Amino acid sequence: MTAGTSVPLTQHMQGLRASGRKALVTYVTAGHPDLARSTALLQGLESAGADCIELGVPFSDPLADGPVIQRSSQIALEQGMNLDGALDMVRHASLSVPVVLFSYLNPLLNAGSDALVRAAEAGVSGILITDLPVGADPEREAWLGASHLAYVRLVAPTTPATRMAEIARHGSGFVYLISRLGVTGVSDSVADELPATIDRLRGATDLPICVGFGISTAAQAAEVGALADGVVVGSAIVRAAESSVAEAIALVRDLRAGLDGIGR
Repeated sequence: MTAGTSVPLTQHMQGLRASGRKALVTYVTAGHPDLARSTALLQGLESAGADCIELGVPFSDPLADGPVIQRSSQIALEQGMNLDGALDMVRHASLSVPVVLFSYLNPLLNAGSDALVRAAEAGVSGILITDLPVGADPEREAWLGASHLAYVRLVAPTTPATRMAEIARHGSGFVYLISRLGVTGVSDSVADELPATIDRLRGATDLPICVGFGISTAAQAAEVGALADGVVVGSAIVRAAESSVAEAIALVRDLRAGLDGIGR
């Protein structure tokens, strides 16, 4: 694949579901632990079995994130990383799996009205905004929904079924189901109510469902993957990358093996 060529997220995720492969969606912060290792990490995630990569745009006030990702964001900001730097990373990494730009609204707005066009040209396939609920800003949502990027929406575990359906109607690619309330971070166990929440969401949308927040081991990935179409792992990978890129890649290989072992 040549740099700047994006992989269509919606078709990719639907293809994974049709083939019976559980999607492994991995999150890393652009520019963490530094630019060189961050680019190497992107390429390593793909080689280790990631099906989709969420690339976080560092932000100075990441309220939805726990201490691990907050720290990674601060480190990246101190090294000058911003949205355009993240797009350069995508362009140079030249990945063959979809990249979803994971951002708060402010960095995206500060990047200019053509930010989504530049993202698509760099090879980004999707966009996820953490702090823009459905109905909060119809003009911004229309701008995001009309771009060439799939618009991944977040659903909380406490969301009623009617609201789930409304959120999913305004999204594409996949639905990111938050497994528990609170901020991002690793967890020792999967929420007891998760199976019922996934069932409720399946009744509200035909989009693939990927579950994130708290998944940090192969066993947890397998447990959640048996219920959903895929899992999202972020804090555990970011924490491992603080030690070394190799450690983060080894973790992703373990997560992939856990998902591939479902039903065997």
